[in-house]
Amino acid sequence: MSQPWTVRYRPQTTREIAGNKLAIEKIHQWLDSWSKGKPSKAGVLLYGPAGVGKTTLAEAVARERGWDLVEINASDKRSGDILSRIAGLASTQSSLFSKGRLILLDEVDGINLRTDSGAIIAILRVIKESQFPIVLTANDPWDPKIRPLRDACLLIELKRLGLREGIPLMKGILAKESVHADEEALRSIMERDRGDMRSAITDIQILTGPKKNLTLEDTALLSSRDRTESIFEVLRIIFNSRTVAQARRALDKSDVDEEMLFQWILENTPSQIPKPRELEAAMSALAEADLYFARIRKTQSWHLLSYALDLMTAGVAVAKETSPGGWVTMKFPQRISSMSRSRGTRELRKGVGALIGSKSHISSRRGTKLYLPMIQFIHEHDPEKYRQIAGWLDAKEPLDEILSLDPEPTA
Repeated sequence: MSQPWTVRYRPQTTREIAGNKLAIEKIHQWLDSWSKGKPSKAGVLLYGPAGVGKTTLAEAVARERGWDLVEINASDKRSGDILSRIAGLASTQSSLFSKGRLILLDEVDGINLRTDSGAIIAILRVIKESQFPIVLTANDPWDPKIRPLRDACLLIELKRLGLREGIPLMKGILAKESVHADEEALRSIMERDRGDMRSAITDIQILTGPKKNLTLEDTALLSSRDRTESIFEVLRIIFNSRTVAQARRALDKSDVDEEMLFQWILENTPSQIPKPRELEAAMSALAEADLYFARIRKTQSWHLLSYALDLMTAGVAVAKETSPGGWVTMKFPQRISSMSRSRGTRELRKGVGALIGSKSHISSRRGTKLYLPMIQFIHEHDPEKYRQIAGWLDAKEPLDEILSLDPEPTA
């Protein structure tokens, strides 16, 4: 089992955190102010998009000060009363073996008011009564439901890293893994992930695999998917959910279409659910979901989609009766990977087909399907005639590239 690089190279101190120096300075100033008594803003709300290091920053400042960290995921607790009791105890009872305590309430914007109507009030009460600093995190601080929390806290923004900060960070990680990477490849990954370093670090781990080099060509695999880290988060939730509702909510975090997500789940189910009886139940649910997807594609019966989604999320989750036994590496779906590798060739064929179509007054599809195989035959048996045709099409370079590869099936 390979440990995720986002875990292996997680910053342990604020000095190891790349970027966001202003945010780091602000939270240190706020924590220092507690030495003079409880400040008017007894809570801090760290906000910013996923992957910028909100939780990491809270963990790092607690570690640097030798404080206990009491971490609660606010969106995981299904009751304001439970949240109030857990956080309340943590905020009022002193620690015997440390200098202090920091309370971290993660993902407060993930609270569902329909099922957790008392959660916001409970958090506000904890902030008011706490004898210790409280840090909240949120992706979207402007969500109307957490306005009371926003008003009660000091707001500190964390921003995504730019190329100047992100590329050296990735180079440092790759150097520790003895991997050489092209600058263009790292730039491409940073641009694709838009400064989300958690996604970027996950991407370089996926793309390098057992290799010891990373090229710009390797990053083409990323073009067929959206945010890989989002995919990993969705998979983590599904495979570790203990209830149907929790597994179904994983879809809210997904940035990819349903059938793409199905391929990810299908690829990783055998490694995540290794016990034969549990695996059989999970694969049975996926097989049934696949039948629904096929029916939807054939008949456009979109009312069946909810059944497919329930089967591929909740159906897989409830099949796993035992607790997870640690990290198991998630794999990029082989079917999607194969499609990604051949995508460049397919696009090249389409482009040449369009040239043939425009010269021959036929459709580009017909040019690709009918005439390109003929040109390939001429290329193999009459090189001079091939050069004449390629010149007439003004497409010798792309034709040479296509014909140097294995023929792609035309049916």
